[in-house]
Amino acid sequence: HDWTRVNCAVGSTLAVIGERWTLLVLRETFLGVRRFEQLQRHTGVARNILSDRLNTLVLHGILRRELYQDRPERYEYRLTEKGLDLYPVLLTIMDWGSKHLGGGAMRLTHKGCGATVMPHLACPDCGEQVTARDVRAVREEAALGQTS
Repeated sequence: HDWTRVNCAVGSTLAVIGERWTLLVLRETFLGVRRFEQLQRHTGVARNILSDRLNTLVLHGILRRELYQDRPERYEYRLTEKGLDLYPVLLTIMDWGSKHLGGGAMRLTHKGCGATVMPHLACPDCGEQVTARDVRAVREEAALGQTS
């Protein structure tokens, strides 16, 4: 099933960031790695695949390329505002992996107070923490292209 053709935010998102290696590239950019050679070394991804993933992320406005050397032309890859919005997603995936797969060699701490940072979903109105049991999916008719 081609989820990019269905009005599904999860499917559409996976079409952009769901390819193998993409989340590892994003992890490294969030950690401050910006150059192709560094990204390749930190992730271990083949150069052609890394190039493809970076091009996709640039095409979708998640990363932007900035020239840092003229001869030969070399670029840094920096997160855009759209890319920065993926931080809670990556943090949640890291937390899930640490909890359920035992892979947690990295701990993220708040620069201000030193506390370990954990993903936290909350209602924007009342501030109450929410889980899957606390929410209801409401289909947006306008998003489906249906008008009344």
